[in-house]
Amino acid sequence: MRKDIHPDFKECKVTCACGNTFEIRTNKEEMTIDICNECHPFFTGSERSVDAAGRIDKFKKKYNL
Repeated sequence: MRKDIHPDFKECKVTCACGNTFEIRTNKEEMTIDICNECHPFFTGSERSVDAAGRIDKFKKKYNL
């Protein structure tokens, strides 16, 4: 390998907007992220599903169809 071309990897403290913190190795000292696996709807199971039939009925009711 060639010398002096690779970045220095150091421990990085990652802080999420929800308050969760964890450590990874990267070339930065600190990172702030908006969403992580602790607060993402896919991982937490709190995802919302859109009810298409309900929306269609609402539209028909609104325009008397």
